[in-house]
Amino acid sequence: MDSFAGSAYARVIVDELPSRPRGILPETLLMHLKPDTLAMTVMLAFMTALGPLATDLYLPSLPLIGAALEAGPARVQWTLSAYLIGFSAGQIIYGPISDALGRRPVLIASFALFVAATLACALAVSIDMLIAARFVQALGGAGPIILARTMVRDLYDGPRAGRELSVMGSIMGVTPIIAPIFGGFLQVAFGWRASFFAMLAGGAILLLLAILLIPETIRQRQRGALSLRAILRSYRTVAKNPAYRIYAALLALSYGGLFAFISASPFVLQGVYGLNEVKFGFAFAICSVSFVLGTLIGTRMVSRRGFDRTIGAGVFCLATGGIGQLLGVLVLPQHLLALIMPEMIFFVGIGLVLPQAMAAAMSPFPERAGAASSLAGFVQMVFASGAGALVGLFVGGSALPLVIATALSGLCALIVFASTKRLRRRDF
Repeated sequence: MDSFAGSAYARVIVDELPSRPRGILPETLLMHLKPDTLAMTVMLAFMTALGPLATDLYLPSLPLIGAALEAGPARVQWTLSAYLIGFSAGQIIYGPISDALGRRPVLIASFALFVAATLACALAVSIDMLIAARFVQALGGAGPIILARTMVRDLYDGPRAGRELSVMGSIMGVTPIIAPIFGGFLQVAFGWRASFFAMLAGGAILLLLAILLIPETIRQRQRGALSLRAILRSYRTVAKNPAYRIYAALLALSYGGLFAFISASPFVLQGVYGLNEVKFGFAFAICSVSFVLGTLIGTRMVSRRGFDRTIGAGVFCLATGGIGQLLGVLVLPQHLLALIMPEMIFFVGIGLVLPQAMAAAMSPFPERAGAASSLAGFVQMVFASGAGALVGLFVGGSALPLVIATALSGLCALIVFASTKRLRRRDF
């Protein structure tokens, strides 16, 4: 892999910076990963996979959770929306805190919170308890994803950071491919609680690996006392950048379309098209393969064409897939392929847009990488949770609420991108 300007720093950062609180583990047990290695990329990818694992693994169980806990579809979908709300709240705090305290201690604390809350999800005896536990689970789950992106910005610059995020996305993309299939088998064999116990095992393993393997990557901690005023000042500085606002909007629109599908697909594919839990998992996995394809294309394209053209190609796929899906369902409402094939194009667009837009948004803020990552993630998640909740209110015996949301997100992304050419940075 090519290294960024100043890569000599990246190679010695593990040895120069303190990476663990004293007394946790003997020094001989710690084997911290080095930057610019495949092992570090894979570990960061596993950290970002925690979010898809927590959302996708239990999707096949959503209708049966409602039956088990005596809740309707709208209440059950709140277990997804509550997760996104908690995820949004977590994202807004982790970045600035890690800018001041360092990435590693904040990462370990967030993993521990995720593990504790996941156990509460597995033991929930009512839908309200499950919704509340999902909110806290998301507060913990937000940390690893925010910090993984921030650590990439610590170590790499420009398109190199975009390529790293795309490689991570390709590896992480295996999770939404496997998770719904695995979740379907878990549901059939053991019931809905088994999915949360599987999340618990995954979170505990990642917590242990973070303690053993993750180094401190921050180049320079933000000066001054950590306070609400300092956090708001960081966010204000980031939000003043016009290009940052554009990339944040593209992140929100593409992720909103994604979460509309995540939220509604269990009820549409199982209730409208008659798929069972396992077949639903395979249908969802097919779309996730398209996401991985998009990230792989982005990995190559961003190095040669830069951020702008790569994101433009992704936005075109979003609009094409969204409008194609709406037309397909209107013309062929009983044919599953009319829904799935355009959704695959949409997922390719997501794989192109998400890593590159995030890298482009963080690029101007090396000293506030955590704040830039947090604010973009917060906007992205608030929009997605609203989209998921809104689609959940209307989903029922038709796929139209889902496909309308997908078409609107793709079309709006195209309008935003096409109308802001002069405001986007041209040195990408």
